[in-house]
Amino acid sequence: MATDAGDPASRSGPGTRSSKDPGPGTGRRPGPRSGFPDGFLWGVSTSAHQIEGAAEEREPSVWDVFTARPGRVKDGSTAAVACDHCHRYREDVALLAGLGVDAYRFSVSWPRVNSPGGLGFYDRLVDELCAAGVRPVPTLFHWDLPADLDWLDRDTAGRFAEHVSVVADRLGDRVTKWITLNEPAEHTLLGHALGAHAPGRRLLFDALPAAHHQLLAHGLAVRALRAAGARDIGIANSHSPTWPASGDPADVAAAEFYDLLLNRLFSDPVVLGVYPEGLGELMPGDVAGDLEVISEPLDWYGVNYYAPARVGAPQEEETEFGGLTLPPELPFSLREIEGRPVTDFGWPVVPEALTETLTGLSARYGDRLPPLVVTENGCSYEGLDDQDRIAYLDAHIDALGAALEAGADVRGYFVWSLMDNFEWAEGYARRFGLVHVDFTTQKRTPKASYHWFRERVAAARA
Repeated sequence: MATDAGDPASRSGPGTRSSKDPGPGTGRRPGPRSGFPDGFLWGVSTSAHQIEGAAEEREPSVWDVFTARPGRVKDGSTAAVACDHCHRYREDVALLAGLGVDAYRFSVSWPRVNSPGGLGFYDRLVDELCAAGVRPVPTLFHWDLPADLDWLDRDTAGRFAEHVSVVADRLGDRVTKWITLNEPAEHTLLGHALGAHAPGRRLLFDALPAAHHQLLAHGLAVRALRAAGARDIGIANSHSPTWPASGDPADVAAAEFYDLLLNRLFSDPVVLGVYPEGLGELMPGDVAGDLEVISEPLDWYGVNYYAPARVGAPQEEETEFGGLTLPPELPFSLREIEGRPVTDFGWPVVPEALTETLTGLSARYGDRLPPLVVTENGCSYEGLDDQDRIAYLDAHIDALGAALEAGADVRGYFVWSLMDNFEWAEGYARRFGLVHVDFTTQKRTPKASYHWFRERVAAARA
C-alpha cells in the first residue's frame, strides 16, 4: 500500500491508510451517512510499483535493486509483473467505475516517466479514468526512486521538481488534484534507518538527510505544480496516535520522542515551516531557507492511517517487532497493543484512533492546518468473503464520521487498496485489496468488501 503499510510501529501521530456491474451486494446493510458533507470525496488507492508490472518497459528503481538481493523480500518475489496493470488498466478502470467511487489515487512511476513511452501510459490511464467519470489523483512519488538517484543527495530534490514539471505539463489539462509524496516518514525509517525497505540502509539517525531532502522535494514540487497551474495540491503523510506503554516517566518520554520523530518531523515543517525543537540543527544545508520552500501553502493535507503505536523506554538488547529488527541504540522500544483484534498482518484494529488522529491534528495546528483527506486506510485479510475487512472499514468510516462531528475538516476518504498487490518486503503474502488478484492468471475477482463499499458510498451520498 502506500506503504508496507508498515507495521503499527512505523506509524506515529499527533500528540502523544465500470459501468458494468461486477456482481451483487453482500446483503449487509450499509452504515449511516454520519454527517458526510456534500462533495465529500470517496476513493481507493494504489501505487505504481505495487501494481503496474511491465518492469522491462521502464528504467530500474531502487526497489528492483532491493528485491534482487536474496532475503530482502519474505517470499522471494519481485514486482516485475505484479498485477500487470500497465496492460490491464482498462479492466481495472472498469472495476473502479463499478465500485462507484469519485476518485482513484494512483502513483506515477518516476522510472517509467524516464523511459520511452512511459508518459504515454499515464496519458491513456487518465483518459480512461475521465471517460469513466472517475477523478484521477496521481501521487508523484511513492517510494520507487530511479536506481541512479539517492535521497541522501540534495540534488535529488531538484531532479524531482523537474520530473514533476514534465508530468504536470503532460497531464495537467485533465488532472486537477495532485499529491507530491507518499509517506516520507516510512521511506526514511524503513528504507534508510532500519534497512527493511529499499534502498536497504541501516543508518539510524544518519538517515535524517533523506527526510530533509524528501521534504525539500515536496516544497519544490508544490512550486512546480503551481507554475503549471495546479490549484489542488496535497501531501500524503502517515499519522496515528502514539501511546506510552505506561505512566512511567521513561515510557512517556520515549513515546513523546517517537511521536516527534515519526510524526511531527514531517508535519511541522510542512504546516508550520519549522522543525521540532532539536531536530533542525541535525539537518543539512540552509535549513531556514529550505523551510520556506518546504512550507509552501497546501490546498489540503493527506493522512494515511492504519493503527496506533504503543511505545516504551529503550531496551538493552536488539528486539524484533512486527518484522522489524530494532537496535538498542534507539531511544524507544515498540510494544504490543493488547486486548484488540488484529489483522492478518498482526496490526491492532483500533478505529477510534483514527478519530483521535484527525481531531489531534486539528487541535495541534488549528487554522494553520489545511482541510484533511484520509489518503489511505485499510487492512490485510485473506478470502473472498472478507467480512473482517468489511467490519474494519465500516468501523473506520464511522470513526471518520465521529471526527467530522467533533469539528475536524475532512474532505475525503480513500481505501487502501483497490486490488491485492505486491506488498513491499512482504511480497505477495498480504492482501489489502477490495478486489482479489490471482497472481498466476491475473484474474480479478471482486470480494464481498467491494460490493459492500459500493453500497456504503451510495448510502453516504443519499
